[in-house]
Amino acid sequence: MPRLTSVEICSGAGGQALGLEQAGFAHAALVEIDSAACDTLKQNRPNWNVVPDGDVCHFDGRPFKGVDLLAGGVPCPPFSRAGRQLGADDERDMFPQAIRLVDECRPKAVMFENVRGLLDAVFEDYRTKVEKQLKKLGYKPGWKLLNASDHGVSQLRPRVVFVALRRELADHFEWPNPLQAVPPTVGELLYDLMQANGWLGADRWREQANGIAPTLVGGSKKHGGADLGPTRAKRAWASLGVDGHGVWDEAPPRDFVGAPRLTTRMAARIQGFPDEWIFVGRKTPVYRQIGNAFPPPVAAAVGRQIIAALTARRIFKVAS
Repeated sequence: MPRLTSVEICSGAGGQALGLEQAGFAHAALVEIDSAACDTLKQNRPNWNVVPDGDVCHFDGRPFKGVDLLAGGVPCPPFSRAGRQLGADDERDMFPQAIRLVDECRPKAVMFENVRGLLDAVFEDYRTKVEKQLKKLGYKPGWKLLNASDHGVSQLRPRVVFVALRRELADHFEWPNPLQAVPPTVGELLYDLMQANGWLGADRWREQANGIAPTLVGGSKKHGGADLGPTRAKRAWASLGVDGHGVWDEAPPRDFVGAPRLTTRMAARIQGFPDEWIFVGRKTPVYRQIGNAFPPPVAAAVGRQIIAALTARRIFKVAS
């Protein structure tokens, strides 16, 4: 059976794209406006079609009409509790463009992810409007809050995932079930990286870092840098023996005393990226790419369910 195809907007550093590839999708196009993130995508997958002008507002979906999946990590600041939650009044709201592309591409399925704030009561009318627009185009939509830790990621990271399938396919879709296995603790996950320079305190640190990570926060170009989030997040990191006030270039040296900081590679592993995934750019842009990513294992879990739904009807026809 040939691989199903996808078009992805707001691709970032490739967390969702990698997960969908692992699920079985072949990417027909990836649209991303940030140059460093585009370089990351091309560095890791030279064969991917990374659209040169990555502005979603200028992207024409008509050449990709009939693609199996339209996916994307539409910007979260319009709905984030850390922001002003302006929704449709925020200039960064890309849902109207996403719906335009659904109309142009007419994919069999749609998948968008965003922050959990999108499910707040204040956005009920907004969600209803999105659903009505997709229903008018012939899709059956649904929203689901998924925790990354339920799918093997050592981080809670609740994210809202929006999936819509064409009506004749929608009954075959089921949301992924949580894995039975508990993800590794931060100490178990990062021990080898923490002791890479022979840090004598690595064993003690591993014992303290005995829980999963709080949600990594990437920040935006306007706000946030290479640190691990607001005050509450920093306190959570401190309880795991991690200094959340910045990111280091290297693991702690042999005689280091105190709470270490994460490196970008450690942060990437917490997000579920494989160690061989290379991020292009200076430290702050790299950390921003990582912190804003959709964990690949979660994208893969949803992607596999979408593929199951899209192929079930085809298999049923053959069987009958």
